[in-house]
Amino acid sequence: MKKFLVVLIALFTVTLAACGNDNASENGTSENKILRIGASNVPHAEILEQAKPILEEKGITLEITTFQDFVLPNRALADGEIDANYFQHIPFFEKQIAENGYEFENAGGIHIEPIGIYSQRHDSLEDLPDGATVMMSNSVADHGRMLSLLEQHGLITLQDGVEKTEAQLSDIAENPRNLQFVTDIDASMLVQAYENDEADVILINSNFAIGAGLDPMTDAIALEDSNSPFVNIIAVRQGDADNEEIQTLVEVLRSEEIQNFILETYNGAVVPVSE
Repeated sequence: MKKFLVVLIALFTVTLAACGNDNASENGTSENKILRIGASNVPHAEILEQAKPILEEKGITLEITTFQDFVLPNRALADGEIDANYFQHIPFFEKQIAENGYEFENAGGIHIEPIGIYSQRHDSLEDLPDGATVMMSNSVADHGRMLSLLEQHGLITLQDGVEKTEAQLSDIAENPRNLQFVTDIDASMLVQAYENDEADVILINSNFAIGAGLDPMTDAIALEDSNSPFVNIIAVRQGDADNEEIQTLVEVLRSEEIQNFILETYNGAVVPVSE
């Protein structure tokens, strides 16, 4: 009888343990792999939050760390504090690798954020006076993009043969309105400069504009089109792009559900890409 009770208790204990494991598995928590990713607040972290429950169902718990600048996310990735980051476009990414020797790779493009031209003083670029001040960020990697936008609207002409994504102020061939360029301000401070009316026009990245409550589609007097090569990517350390968790992350961020979220939430101020 005693032997029977011992066996019965043992079987009961094993059964409880098995049920507990089954429940943990069903809840997707016990075996989920943690993926740490750094991102800027808007729109990157917002997009990741939308993807979070989808990834949870696929066995990945996403831990998001937000950053307020364009320097720390890459340092954190290089130092192993995070597994990936999502905040930068390809030219900036490549320049950071060249300047800092980071051993990174591009795991995939997710979206484009058109740069906008904003002004408190003028309703259109046609209104700009001779000698108008143009404020751009101190991010040299963005200068070619911004100068190309100004050229597209007929304000300047760049030298022949210059790669548009790499153009600098010294590559301006014609400046008929004698535009005066101010380039000593951090990108995160451009919205404040716009609010303080510190220049005739200010070129602002959409993530900072949206984060400050601006609507690039209505508040900008000119906006970069969706053919921009400046795709925002998932960046990882070399050798990690093929990791299952990273590939799943990129797959989810490119899914129809997340792409629709981007289109509906940002109304063209953020444009999803499929590859």
